[in-house]
Amino acid sequence: MPPKEQLLKELSDAVVGMDEDRTVATSQAVLENGIDAYEGISQGLADGMDRAGQLFEQEEYFIPELLMCSDAMYAGLDVLRPHLKTVADGEKRRFVIGVIEGDTHDIGKNLVKIMLETAGFEVIDLGRDVPAQEFVDRAKSVGADFIGISTLMTTTMDGIREVFSLLEREQIRDQFRIMVGGGPISQGFADRIGADGYAVNAAEAVRVARKLLGSD
Repeated sequence: MPPKEQLLKELSDAVVGMDEDRTVATSQAVLENGIDAYEGISQGLADGMDRAGQLFEQEEYFIPELLMCSDAMYAGLDVLRPHLKTVADGEKRRFVIGVIEGDTHDIGKNLVKIMLETAGFEVIDLGRDVPAQEFVDRAKSVGADFIGISTLMTTTMDGIREVFSLLEREQIRDQFRIMVGGGPISQGFADRIGADGYAVNAAEAVRVARKLLGSD
């Protein structure tokens, strides 16, 4: 395995292994070896959290392990984030993002926010446990181009549908590109509710958003 791929795998493994010190040291090694900080985050730290999330879904990891993985990831982010090259060309597109009401899991949403900001988007973060109406109200008030809604719980998926219903009721659905994501969300679900985009992880969210902009 090439040194770059090896280091990114080690970074991912350090997050999965809940090893904060190793995550910090490997993040520093990523920079010292001239690897782009964005790649370190997307292919190292974010990949590790994706894997930890899968272990959680398989009930091999539980909340304490997941929190320790996220602590390691955030420690790595502290090292890599100052070295991100922000794209700042042209008008910034506004992206309202949040976790739907009933869900307080926001690690994935926070990663998507970091990736979008790095890609040049202006992100308005509503946080977690956000009522459907708040997505609509904030998107209208800030003149958003995108609405991003996530959840890790199947019990809150109806809340995502409610955002679409509210927009349709006000006849403003076409004013926004809506993206969805999270553990129980699939491309099929996104298609059924009429979402414009679905992303399986943070790096993919940026690719999908850019692709949707191309349809201007």
